[in-house]
Amino acid sequence: MSHSVTTWYLEQTSPADLAPAGAPPAEQGVRIVRSEVPSPEFSRFLYTAVGGDVLWTDRLSWTYARWAEHLGRPGTETWVAYERGTPAGFIELNAWPEGVVEVAYFGLLPAFRGRRIGGWLLTYGLERAWDLAGRWPGRERTTRVWVHTCSDDGPYARANYERRGFRVYETTVTEEAEVAMPGPWPGAGPIDPVTGPVTDSATDPVTDSVTDSVRDPDAATGT
Repeated sequence: MSHSVTTWYLEQTSPADLAPAGAPPAEQGVRIVRSEVPSPEFSRFLYTAVGGDVLWTDRLSWTYARWAEHLGRPGTETWVAYERGTPAGFIELNAWPEGVVEVAYFGLLPAFRGRRIGGWLLTYGLERAWDLAGRWPGRERTTRVWVHTCSDDGPYARANYERRGFRVYETTVTEEAEVAMPGPWPGAGPIDPVTGPVTDSATDPVTDSVTDSVRDPDAATGT
């Protein structure tokens, strides 16, 4: 069984294109740190924890060696958002020739969505995309940052990027096979800082899944 998927390719061509989001309240204790030591274990944890309920499947079959090779590639960076010491989400940047930087992955763990972290993480990650060459001697200065997202990524995915100053430069429509979401596990979702996990009393928290999420730009391609 298949369905029609619209994919939008978006870009920024100047640091001035970035429309920054404000930082979360200081009392949340949110900080963003680069994961400088390539760690397949940690990166796979982030990938599965963020993308389990939003069709991130392309890297599930990667071997340890492939993870290590990818993470060790010059110009590949992973920036992780933490709330009071707990990983909340990440953005992965991939540098390409001629000053091009791709936002390969971006998203939040289900428990941290809706807490004003996503816009700030995307803003911070784009700032790092534009100054990436300064951390990698010999690389060209960034001249273009791009990302793609699609209709499978939810109703707000494209708007999230456009709010940060991205512009659509290409649109495609394809037929893609239906695939099952891998997890992370049934019932994972937002956590109220006072009362704990948010559940729907009308559903079984063990079997009810959460699908409202911040989506990764590559999730729907399955590549």
